[in-house]
Amino acid sequence: MGCNMGDFAALRDAAQANCPVAAMVLGSGMGAVTERITPRHICGFGDIPGMVAPTVAGHKGQLIYGELSGRPILAFTGRLHFYEGHPWERVVRTVEIAAELGAKLLILTNASGGIAESLGPGSLMALTDHIELNRPNCWNQPGPGARPSPYSPGVRDALDQAARKADVILDDGVYAAVTGPTYESPAEIRAIRAWGGDAVGMSTTREALRGTELGMEVGAISCIANRAAGLSGGPLSHHEVLEVVTAASGRLAALLAAFVQSL
Repeated sequence: MGCNMGDFAALRDAAQANCPVAAMVLGSGMGAVTERITPRHICGFGDIPGMVAPTVAGHKGQLIYGELSGRPILAFTGRLHFYEGHPWERVVRTVEIAAELGAKLLILTNASGGIAESLGPGSLMALTDHIELNRPNCWNQPGPGARPSPYSPGVRDALDQAARKADVILDDGVYAAVTGPTYESPAEIRAIRAWGGDAVGMSTTREALRGTELGMEVGAISCIANRAAGLSGGPLSHHEVLEVVTAASGRLAALLAAFVQSL
């Protein structure tokens, strides 16, 4: 399928005719999820108003309208990051497009580093809340327990049920977001752990907040790609992230297929 403005118009028309039950933002290395989707319309990020093509390896940069488990969905294969030089307004544009195309439910995914002892490489973690370390003077910002969580308890319960149906282990915890692109230092990981963070990554939080602002129900899952800095014996690399997440994405795909089937 070609990717041009005409294709986005066709995708928009299809979504308006048959409203998607959910929109998903798929992070690094999650091709197994995409493979389960029967595509009807595909458009590149660069051909969508307000967006540009991503530059990060593992992010294909397409919007798919199609079926998963026989239900109409939107899937963004990749995302735009603040560390690529994009303003936050562009980073959250995927969420705004999903809402404009009729999605009332938003599922965010990401690759992250595990901090909690239970989160080894390949683990899946549903987000209960987050810590925003990507804001100026972040230590003055309210954190978990000091303001409402943007992640819907109802969506999290449905994800738990889908995980059991798919025979997939799904942990839960608090995600800490940093700006990137460099990985955190061991000292930063110790600080994040002291603040209550269970996993750390470079995305998701602003998208979740924008989704709640737009009246969407929001859920999110982290795929743990490695142990965070200082918690394992070796250096961190994006290549390792892609390898581990690609291996685990089959379980994530099974979980999401069961989740969408339940909607």
